[in-house]
Order: sequence, then C-alpha cells, then structure tokens
Amino acid sequence: MLVAGAASGPLLRLQAPISFWGGVDPEEGRISDPRHPDHGAVLAGRILAVAAPIGSSSSSSVMLELLRNGKAPAGLLLGRVDAILVLGVVVAGEMGCPTIPVLALSPEDIAGLPPGGRAEIGPDGALTCPA
Repeated sequence: MLVAGAASGPLLRLQAPISFWGGVDPEEGRISDPRHPDHGAVLAGRILAVAAPIGSSSSSSVMLELLRNGKAPAGLLLGRVDAILVLGVVVAGEMGCPTIPVLALSPEDIAGLPPGGRAEIGPDGALTCPA
C-alpha cells in the first residue's frame, strides 16, 4: 500500500499505458487522449488499474486537480509505481483535499484483474474483486 485508505467501486483496467498529462481531463475526469483505447472512459468513482503509467512531471498536478474537482478514481492500482502520480495524491491530502488509496501490484496481477466488475480495497491494503 503506497497511500492508505479504503475504497470500492467499478473496476476500470486500462488496456494501454497512459500519461495523465494530456491523457486525462482533470475537469471531466475522463480519458481525453483520442488515441487511447479507453478514450472517453470515466475515472471518477472507479478503481483504476494502470499496468504502466507514462510518467510526466505534471501527472501529480493532474491527479491533484482530479481530487480537488471530485473527479478522481476511488482508488488506484499501479503495475509500475509512478512516484510523481502518487505524489499528487499525497499533496492533495496535505492541502485538505480528499485522497484515495494507492496500491502497487505486479503488472501480471493487473493483467489478471477481471475486466469490468467491482473491486474493493480494504483499509489493510487487501484487494478483492467480488464476483
């Protein structure tokens, strides 16, 4: 567990890597990159599984804006840790905004998550995907 917390919601496992900077609209909470296979998908309230985020020093500000605008995912599962993206969650908490739990998983674990369905992140960092 990289950032503590509990969450549940519909699971959105991205089909391809994404850069939050230019790939996610922080006002709408949607994937805005027209080349991304999940273009238009809503992030808000979902458990977002990202096997490989594409780093950008601005990803933290996009995550901070998503949290500030109430358009952030309910939780974040990362197959490769992106410290800059996680920093946005941490800074949001320091600024008094809501935060979300963030878990590090292996890329194989991310790939093995069922498409669709629900996911739950427990306060102890346990991840479950009830049928």
